[in-house]
Amino acid sequence: MTTIATRTVAYPADGMTMIGHLALPAGTGRRPAVLVGPEGMGLTDVERRRADALAELGYVALAFDLHGGRVLTDPQDMLDRAMPLLADSGRMRGIGHAALDVLRAEPRTDPDRVAAIGYGTGGAIAVELGRAGTDLRAIATVNALNTGRPGEAARIRCPVWAGVGSEDPIMPAAQRDAFAAEMRAAGVDWRLVVYGGALHAFHHPPVDHATVPGVGHHPEHARRAWRDIVDLLAECLPLEPASAR
Repeated sequence: MTTIATRTVAYPADGMTMIGHLALPAGTGRRPAVLVGPEGMGLTDVERRRADALAELGYVALAFDLHGGRVLTDPQDMLDRAMPLLADSGRMRGIGHAALDVLRAEPRTDPDRVAAIGYGTGGAIAVELGRAGTDLRAIATVNALNTGRPGEAARIRCPVWAGVGSEDPIMPAAQRDAFAAEMRAAGVDWRLVVYGGALHAFHHPPVDHATVPGVGHHPEHARRAWRDIVDLLAECLPLEPASAR
């Protein structure tokens, strides 16, 4: 296994001190980088491990925070914070840009080759960064197919990949259709993968606390969605051979 380095990073956003997880690949040169957004409950070891896996592939990766270092395991607490956030594109962009600034300031990062991926609330933030016209090479969102303000999707400057479970009651067929219509009208290079039989947060390992209704792990589709995201990054953020690093 490739040796990577990790550390926590503190930075201000949304009126609080966020605690992110930075993962650095082996070597000393600049590398393409990936911003990793968490589900609505906040940054957990699930996203930290995803950042580490990306670093093992050769990317600089920052798993960003949503709640000032807290993880909101109570479903109502999570909804009370996440729903107003999802309704406020300015706050979402602020959280995303603050983390992106940290990632781009990292000396190992090639600031001109950055992608944003995310799950749930973190995925909505990734897409919102695109709607803000942020310079990204790729965007991936799982479970979050929120639509934006009219016309703003035309600012998206990179391919967008979206994944959702066919049985997700939080992102039902009508929401999928609305997201697709927005991307299509804006002329975005987009794709949507619907994973048959999967619920909301199908990618997330089972948890030992209560969740909102409609959540369920689907191990096969979780692996497939991760491969799809890695393939998107390979297409849009290609890594040079190890001998060239």
